[in-house]
Amino acid sequence: MFFQTALLAALASGVASHATFQDLWVNNVDQGAYCVRLPLSNNPVTDVTSTDLTCNVNPTPSAGICQVMPGDTVTVEMHQQPGDRTCANEAIGGDHFGPIQVYMAKVDDATTADGSSQSWFKIGEMGLPSNNPDYWGTEVLNDNCGHFTVTVPKDIAPGNYLLRAEVIALHVASSPGGAQFYMSCFQVNVGGSGTASPSGVKIPGAYSASDPGILINIYQTLASYTIPGPTPYNSPSPVPATTAWPTTATWNTATQPTTVPALPPGSTSAAVPPSQTSAASGATQTAYGQCGGTGWTGPTACASGFKCNAQSQYYAQCVPA
Repeated sequence: MFFQTALLAALASGVASHATFQDLWVNNVDQGAYCVRLPLSNNPVTDVTSTDLTCNVNPTPSAGICQVMPGDTVTVEMHQQPGDRTCANEAIGGDHFGPIQVYMAKVDDATTADGSSQSWFKIGEMGLPSNNPDYWGTEVLNDNCGHFTVTVPKDIAPGNYLLRAEVIALHVASSPGGAQFYMSCFQVNVGGSGTASPSGVKIPGAYSASDPGILINIYQTLASYTIPGPTPYNSPSPVPATTAWPTTATWNTATQPTTVPALPPGSTSAAVPPSQTSAASGATQTAYGQCGGTGWTGPTACASGFKCNAQSQYYAQCVPA
């Protein structure tokens, strides 16, 4: 029976469904994809020593920074396909069971830091909240239209941070290199007057391919599960329940938007990231500048070596060709 179950899972992994974290909410206010470094594909990273583990493989640069305050709730949103915000499909399908984690790292400039040399501290996680029956963090995502909410620590120092959301899919993790990592980095600025600088870990560096939460056969009876990485800052992870976990959505899926906002919250005109220029229509846009989207009247052609890439119906950006 085990062999048959594992085989079916392995076959499913070949056809079903990879995913990306694409959108952010602050205190239940939709920020859309304004401050995310969108991955170029929904494929996973499997090498825990690769710098791709930090913020994914060559993610699309972003000039947007989302504003948060200590104590705010932050919700990351995952879906299988770019720009898909509907709840009709699972956030991550194909029996991609595993934990979800959210980290932060303080940086000088969130728009340019690559994160690989920073110190990352964890602010939230969910692994196996129940073992009777097994119910994983990814199932919480699927039951809540791809949403997972954490709280920004109340005492951290102000400044720019990268906020990193990660899922580790364990459906074929019984052999080395089988665990699949899906992550995106969001660029945020924390206000307030906090002073704490939590100790952290390097990413890559926090995980080993042989960690018990990474090299694991999840199709056996599990009394508990060890989530990889450090324990969350000021927020210990709960012990798995021995009774069924409630699967009722805590996110109001009936009000889930189907598109990203046309403007970042608080804006009154089309968002123009600081590094770009708004040249006259017909001119050439600079590297990483806006080149399209609903209401855009600026240049739609990109500088040599760059192409216009639509990130949503509202925003397109000049990225390397």
